[in-house]
Amino acid sequence: MKRKIMIPVAVGVVAIVAMGAYLLIGEHENRGRGVEIYGNIDIRQVELAFNDAGRIQHLDVEEGASVHPGELLAQLNAARYADAVERAQGQMRQQRQLLAKLLAGSRPEEIVAARARVAGAEADWRNAVINYHRARVLYRRHYVSRESVDDARRTLDATAASLREARQAWILAVKGPRKEDIAEARAALQADEAALALARRELADTRLYATAPGVVEDRILEVGDMATPGTPVFTIALNNPVWARAYLPETRLARVAPGMRAYIENKDLPGRRYVGWVGYVSPTAEFTPKTVETTELRSQLVYTVRVYACNPTGALRLGMPVTVLIPPQSGSVPLPAHPCRS
Repeated sequence: MKRKIMIPVAVGVVAIVAMGAYLLIGEHENRGRGVEIYGNIDIRQVELAFNDAGRIQHLDVEEGASVHPGELLAQLNAARYADAVERAQGQMRQQRQLLAKLLAGSRPEEIVAARARVAGAEADWRNAVINYHRARVLYRRHYVSRESVDDARRTLDATAASLREARQAWILAVKGPRKEDIAEARAALQADEAALALARRELADTRLYATAPGVVEDRILEVGDMATPGTPVFTIALNNPVWARAYLPETRLARVAPGMRAYIENKDLPGRRYVGWVGYVSPTAEFTPKTVETTELRSQLVYTVRVYACNPTGALRLGMPVTVLIPPQSGSVPLPAHPCRS
């Protein structure tokens, strides 16, 4: 009887052990393969527009053309902006000469001339003093009227004032310009230099350059159109590096972190695997999008993962469905400042 009871118990124990072993082996194999998730290459675009208003003079690229950073794509009619630069240059040169004049101070000849005017004013004043005293003496002897004395006094006062003015002018010539006048001229020169820099910047902004590598997806304006700031001229599709947006189940969240090495594959590109890195893991859970196919139920929560990869040949197209493989125990990828530049 005991033997009959022990047989089912032993069978149950064996089944439990076998199931546990199966699960452990399966989990070990799953971890050995790493994390496999699915997503699409993100569509990233840049809309390029002029910073200035003007009529488009020429466009250098067509739709579908590949562009690289710094490549000239379009240009406005720059005549008005070139004239503004010349005017700002003239104003700056004029103010620079004025500042140089103030810094140089009075010329020796100006100081000598001011001293000579003082000497002349002194001579006039001494003569006025003599005439005034003579008029007073003659008035007391009744040879001249009181009016003659008053006129001599006014002449004396006028020559004294002229002498004081000449002496002050001579002192100013010796001292040179005031420091406040020099500071004002220097500030005006800085304002003119800033105006020139702005005019040159506006002239440079009549040229439109590519800001990133990509493909011209749309040419919105044409030659002769009036461009304004904020109105796109081109739409550039960015294709290097590409971003793969995938969705990570919560059960695998602990196995993925930013900086881990990853690989991107596509079934239409057999035998080609693109080396990338995990750039971002969303801190917020969301429901799985209906357009994404996973092996788990769609009702479970997932986390958005963004995986970067260099795409030098452009084979990874925007919107393409891809498989992202994250090897087990991946370490952080040491990346240069511009990982996809040659």
